[in-house]
Amino acid sequence: MAGLNSHDGGWNPYLAGGLSGIVSILSVWIAGHFLGASTTFVRTAGLLEEFIAPERVAQMEYFIKTTPKIDWQWMFVVGIFIGALIAAVSSKSFKWQGLPDLWQKRFGTRSQVKRAFFAFAGGAIAMYGARLADG
Repeated sequence: MAGLNSHDGGWNPYLAGGLSGIVSILSVWIAGHFLGASTTFVRTAGLLEEFIAPERVAQMEYFIKTTPKIDWQWMFVVGIFIGALIAAVSSKSFKWQGLPDLWQKRFGTRSQVKRAFFAFAGGAIAMYGARLADG
């Protein structure tokens, strides 16, 4: 098995997956919480909406059970972003890129409507699946 870095300069996927599994186990064992992120996006939307119409958020059935707040899971998602940024910068793989190379190769660079459709559809399907799994 290779060391920390794979041949392309990124982390070895087996090592990263193993470390993610250990973090997941420790999260349940120590904190009593499963790792997850989908609730954070819903709560963030609730936090943002509280600025616009706080009375409306107070009446939503979902937010009566789970108030929109910054909690451990919200901080976990922020930590994912910061950790990914540190990993990308330290491995020298970070780059600003508006369009993935694979997309450019398959569809070209002029298909903004197609990109928007697939980005929205993919995000909606992923979020639906995560919420369906109670994640």
